Amino acid sequence: MTSIVHFEIPADDMQRAKTFYSNLFGWNIVGMPGMDYMMIDVYGAPGGGMMKRMLPEQQMINYIGVPSVDEYAAKVEKLGGKIIVPKKAVPGMGYFVVCMDTENNPFGIWEMDPIAK
Repeated sequence: MTSIVHFEIPADDMQRAKTFYSNLFGWNIVGMPGMDYMMIDVYGAPGGGMMKRMLPEQQMINYIGVPSVDEYAAKVEKLGGKIIVPKKAVPGMGYFVVCMDTENNPFGIWEMDPIAK
């Protein structure tokens, strides 16, 4: 079954956003060594991330877990959606693809793979 497995929040000022979300929801937000990325623990488990906004129009994105990003990326295109970020590896964690649905809403698909390179 597919479900939301991760979300990402783009921020113009990551410290300001960290303070906001930590105080609002009580989330524990910690930086990833060597990266401009912070992991967000939601209720004691990783649930999201925060990154520096790369484009003015960049929006929050939900990632849906799927058994195969290749298979689901093909389905996205067959159903009229678009791939806006092709398959990328997160070493030791898995693969993701960022898509646009038929209503111009971005979303991601995520495949777990502990040997991803």
